[in-house]
Amino acid sequence: MHNRRAILGTGLIGAAGLALPGCATTAARTATARPCLPRVNVAANRVIRTVAGLRPYRPGGFRVEREALGDKALVHNYGHGGAGITLSWGTSRLAVDLGLPGHQGPVAVIGAGIVGLTTARLVQEAGYPVTIYAAALPPQTTSNIAGGQWQAYAHYDREAVTPAWRAQNAAALEYSFRRFQIMVGDDTGVHWVPTYVEGDARPDPYRPDNRALGPGEHPFPVDRLARYTTMYVETGRFLRELAEDIRIAGGRIAVRRFASPAEVMTLPERLVFNCTGLGAGELFGDTSLYPIRGQLAILIPQPEINYAYNGSDGYMFPRPDGILLGGTYERHVADATPQAEDIARIIASHQRLFGGFRC
Repeated sequence: MHNRRAILGTGLIGAAGLALPGCATTAARTATARPCLPRVNVAANRVIRTVAGLRPYRPGGFRVEREALGDKALVHNYGHGGAGITLSWGTSRLAVDLGLPGHQGPVAVIGAGIVGLTTARLVQEAGYPVTIYAAALPPQTTSNIAGGQWQAYAHYDREAVTPAWRAQNAAALEYSFRRFQIMVGDDTGVHWVPTYVEGDARPDPYRPDNRALGPGEHPFPVDRLARYTTMYVETGRFLRELAEDIRIAGGRIAVRRFASPAEVMTLPERLVFNCTGLGAGELFGDTSLYPIRGQLAILIPQPEINYAYNGSDGYMFPRPDGILLGGTYERHVADATPQAEDIARIIASHQRLFGGFRC
């Protein structure tokens, strides 16, 4: 004799011809219904904080380059645009490979954002003592404000980069992709998350499961949609863990602001890594560097939201510290203050998006 669970689980009801007409109708409706996802609860009274971050953008892409500074070797590692989290381990790998060969003694890193911290950690892994000098420490850095999606986005002008830079970019992406993979976990705040993006499913080696979805395969009110899986970084948690790893390994962090290269030359270390982000423009005279402001509204966390979205209505990244809603990209804006009218537009656009779910 079959019990009810066994019959339901194996489909024996249908096979035995015992299904009632009403059951057949229900089954047909279920088969044609769109798969649904839990809706993000978007409302102004669910906003727990608003932030504005300044991306350090260079049309020619990030700068990883070595030069002499008096009797010191200076290695630049800055200008990542909207890809600072994504490229951090990769460009830091390029930088230490430029700076460390032939060096002896302690090393200085200027800047305590994601790029400065990853550079310092790689210096330590190579066996060198390191001191980080920074005007701002986590959680007061631009990196703490970043959304944290692993995706190289808006970090160069196609017409302004050289073949040599493109080779650097490819190497940085490959190393960073692998490095973040081995750091996935609750302690670091790095997780793989399914991501829905408005548009076509273009080939990408860093999105191996990328595929286009038909209208009946998703609930979003858009015409073209693709789905892939990528990593997301809870930046506050990740930066805390990384800074603690540096301290445990004997690294020092000193609060200090530099007004000129001459002040950098007074450091006792003979090898210096410049990871100052936007600060490199004034400190080292890089006139090609400028800010791009991005604003975020962060909602009360919703643990059931286990997917991300990016499209014309903005983007939504789920993190344990809040649901991040974004959507501004403001060139040459240096004011890191959230604007009430922009935040209101971000909230309204996401209300339309998730209110329009076709389930």
